[in-house]
Amino acid sequence: MEVPGLSPCLWFDGRAQEAAEFYVSVFPESELLRVEKIPAGPAEGSALVEFEIMRLRFSAIDGGPMFQFTPAVSFAIPCASQEEIDLYWERLSDGGTQMPCGWVEDRFGLSWQVVPAALDEIMRRNPSAVMEALLTMQKIDIASLRRAAG
Repeated sequence: MEVPGLSPCLWFDGRAQEAAEFYVSVFPESELLRVEKIPAGPAEGSALVEFEIMRLRFSAIDGGPMFQFTPAVSFAIPCASQEEIDLYWERLSDGGTQMPCGWVEDRFGLSWQVVPAALDEIMRRNPSAVMEALLTMQKIDIASLRRAAG
């Protein structure tokens, strides 16, 4: 028997299917796998959803209003280019909130870090100057970080 890998479970208040459909529309290699109604218990009739984003399996449940997302948990998106950063930044912040240092809170309250895949390499070249530049940004500008690195 194959044991499934680690899988995040996201808690929503009546918007699990809507959120899953949004996420699979944003990311490549993503798909909605299953939508079911919860058959019994306090959340009876609510949605239970399974989906994949870039080969990572998620589940989402309409559990009610008692729990909300916070930036204490976020998903990092390592982007290969400025075009990728621009794409994810715009799509995920539509209806949400743009925050400093490449962070976005989407319309469902889930936090994402839209960052260059090469951030560690850029940072190693001149940590203080790159951090100073990074702290002035909302959406990250790779060219500006590279200039700061020298």
